[in-house]
Amino acid sequence: MITLGAAGVVFGAPVERAVERVVTPIREKDPTGLSDFVPIGGFRYYTVTSSVPRLGPDDYRLRVHGLVDRPLTLTLADLGRMRQTTLVRDFQCVTGWRVGAVHWSGVLLRDLLAAAGAQPAATALTFRSFDGLYTESLTLDQATRPDVLVALTMLGAPVTHDHGGPVRLYVAPMYGYKSIKWLGEIEVVDAVTPGYWERQGYDVDGWVGRSNGRADEAV
Repeated sequence: MITLGAAGVVFGAPVERAVERVVTPIREKDPTGLSDFVPIGGFRYYTVTSSVPRLGPDDYRLRVHGLVDRPLTLTLADLGRMRQTTLVRDFQCVTGWRVGAVHWSGVLLRDLLAAAGAQPAATALTFRSFDGLYTESLTLDQATRPDVLVALTMLGAPVTHDHGGPVRLYVAPMYGYKSIKWLGEIEVVDAVTPGYWERQGYDVDGWVGRSNGRADEAV
């Protein structure tokens, strides 16, 4: 598996996707957790639950609600019809590894919030994963930056299940734990509620190079 993972890193996206098809079924049945260390496109696989549902075009929904004028329930097709933005940015994990110049595309989070109509009392967002446990947060100012994306594609293809697909958040200037995987719900709220990893001791404001006692080069 390590050899396959290295091949994906060296030879690029097509080989990486082939490697992922081989490694994923092994990983799902691996009681040791060792297969999580196999690099897929330079990434490491993390989940906070024992299993995550696989949702496709027919059953995926993204709910946007809370302090908004127009609550939304969006399918993959709905998201695909919205204005798409492309970013090429690094992905930096707080554990130390970085994948450089990743191609991302999707809907700017601020465009989604504009469509829903955030109310004056809104100051923050709570994100929930459809894994049933993982949560995250951003302030409204952070969420409306031009480098915060509801990502539909990465690495030149739709976001895979292992990478948090079919839809994940990508917060370019923050450590990877802020880019919640398997995004299923966005609630607009009046105060920040620390997410899963913040309750384990990580900084609520996870800026690369300015948080968690690290001195990484900023993205």
